[in-house]
Amino acid sequence: MNKRFVNRTRELAFLEDEFNKNSSSFVVIYGRRRIGKTALIKKFIQQKPALYFLASEEMESQNITEFKERMAEFTGSSLLKKDFNFTWDDLFEVFKDYKKKERKILVIDEFQYLGKVNKAFASVFQRIWETYLENGNIMVILCGSLIRMMESQTLNYSSPLYGRRTGQIKMKQIDFLTYKDFFEGKDKKEKELIEFYAVTGGVPKYIEVFNKGDTVFKAIEKYVLNKQGFLYEEPIFLLEKEVGEIGSYFSIIKTIAHGNRKLGKIASLLGVAQSNLTRYLQTLIDLDLIRRMVPVTESVSSTSKQGLYYITDNFIEFWFKFVYPFRSYIEMDDTGFVMDKIRRNFIDNHVSFVFEDVCLQKMWQMNKAGELPFKLTQAGRWWDKHTEIDIVGLNEDTKEMILGECKYTNAKVDFDIFYQLVRKGESIPWNKESRKEYYILFSKSGFTPRLVELVEERGDLKLISLS
Repeated sequence: MNKRFVNRTRELAFLEDEFNKNSSSFVVIYGRRRIGKTALIKKFIQQKPALYFLASEEMESQNITEFKERMAEFTGSSLLKKDFNFTWDDLFEVFKDYKKKERKILVIDEFQYLGKVNKAFASVFQRIWETYLENGNIMVILCGSLIRMMESQTLNYSSPLYGRRTGQIKMKQIDFLTYKDFFEGKDKKEKELIEFYAVTGGVPKYIEVFNKGDTVFKAIEKYVLNKQGFLYEEPIFLLEKEVGEIGSYFSIIKTIAHGNRKLGKIASLLGVAQSNLTRYLQTLIDLDLIRRMVPVTESVSSTSKQGLYYITDNFIEFWFKFVYPFRSYIEMDDTGFVMDKIRRNFIDNHVSFVFEDVCLQKMWQMNKAGELPFKLTQAGRWWDKHTEIDIVGLNEDTKEMILGECKYTNAKVDFDIFYQLVRKGESIPWNKESRKEYYILFSKSGFTPRLVELVEERGDLKLISLS
């Protein structure tokens, strides 16, 4: 298994800046489980004087005992090795007084569990911060994987710790552009990487599991459809810690995964009022599992009636498309039936949509490198009642627009796809009389010779094929 530390350069740079301050530092790191929070912290504290403590859901007294043992190891204090009843204050005072002149780091991982076992712990830690840590040569990192609890305990205005932090990092998934770094030395073609990415998304732990030399279908069979597999029940574990009524959230995600993206359609299929869905949808948005999107030309997204809901996590979408509806077959050890469905539908019903997101990432990369005919200020999907366009990039100042189509098929892209895209563009009302248009086509399998020739003739068309 490849356990190399990949990417996270901005996050590491931020933590280094905080460590190099001449004053105290208080950083909150949070994000869904498996996203790489602890790996980031362990990478950062290498070769630095740091006390790392992993909180648990045990009683507060057990957490104090465990913290005392970690403190004894860190400081070498013989007093802490005695069987006394130490308090949080006792232990943090020891930490404050240990090597006062040296910069040191305190990490409390899964911090939210301390607030779960003691509802007043945020207030306790506020006092500890102000009494023992704030004026010391200390960097504090509070880390947690339950997003809603971490926000309520450390970030929200109502939290006693609000305003104490000097910075925060909400960990996101690795994007596709750095995905290949996990497979260094594996000789994977870009097509293979896209198909792996369509299952694992950018969650480092999932990528590590799949990074064992298997084909994507073999990996799915071994780690997702196997009842003892690492990822078989992962969405259940992910959601049951964050929300109470997991069934309602599962119903919503399953409905969206099957292509029902309008609020009214979701409500209709579930037999509930639209107003009853909004809090569930907002929770899923807060957890980075879904997002509400509007056509890229819409100026005010919050009031747009064109809003559609998309699942943001590739693995969650894959699981709800191909695993959740067929769990009864898997439980009866009929995984062959499920694998057959996956093989027949994986590309057209899943990978082709993920490919659109990959192409959008490539567009932004090209934009940064100056490889587009103009500088994008925004880019995304566009649709109305009759037309959908995979990518539309805009520059509001120069009134320039680029239209993109993404084709993940075995056939080379020909004239017809390009001219269909031109006709689709006529449906976009944005600056219709004054705009300048360009076109870009992405293809898994390349382009026909006559389409390549057309690029030279027109000057407004760009072709991008998988490497």
